[in-house]
Amino acid sequence: MLANFDLHDHLALMERRVQTLYRLDAAGRLIAVNELDGPTAPRLAIGRTLVGMIWRFRHDIPTAVARPIDELLASEPPPRDLREPPQTLARVRAILATHAPLTHEYFGPAWYCPAQLPQPKTVTARLITASADLLDTFPELAPELDERQPCLAVREDGAVVTVCFSSRNGVDAAEAGLETLAAFRGRGYAVAAVAAWASAVRQGGRLPLYSTSWDNLASQGVARSLGLVLYGADISLL
Repeated sequence: MLANFDLHDHLALMERRVQTLYRLDAAGRLIAVNELDGPTAPRLAIGRTLVGMIWRFRHDIPTAVARPIDELLASEPPPRDLREPPQTLARVRAILATHAPLTHEYFGPAWYCPAQLPQPKTVTARLITASADLLDTFPELAPELDERQPCLAVREDGAVVTVCFSSRNGVDAAEAGLETLAAFRGRGYAVAAVAAWASAVRQGGRLPLYSTSWDNLASQGVARSLGLVLYGADISLL
């Protein structure tokens, strides 16, 4: 549980992150995304930190494809800047494409939420336990509410306008999912919801994690406002 985390060991944090984001087989390969309907996992997931990186293949990647990628990534020096792509990425792509064409790539930073987060004084986020509360504004989340707990929400005139929920629930950690209706962005609601969600996850004995893509500047702004701790970055290739 949370007491077992060494928050200074960023590679270990990245390993825990992989175990939270994905379902793994006995060999540590990716079976599916750790969500209710188990979407297809990427063929290669890379977690990078400033001291090194880890990577995991999907369970169906042949050894003939995985082995040369293993060799390339093992030779990769630690990045000076997490925004910089790995030096070997083009060659990794080319090898993976011999298995099947690449259809999707994801790049983004990863943070953890420290124990003490600033709590906005003018905005309150509260726990949502009734799916009916989400039907008008977040109908896709409503049927999954039990699996997405804890789910914290900000209301405006009684309607839920911002939600922060567990997009992935693991044994040791949970990953934040965050949504705000377009008309209510820029009011600090997302910051309040993430702070409340992180507190609820910690009270349950787990580490709250937060991530986004490099082009989602608004989500990165939430992380900065809360003082989240950047420990790595993700690359996934499907």
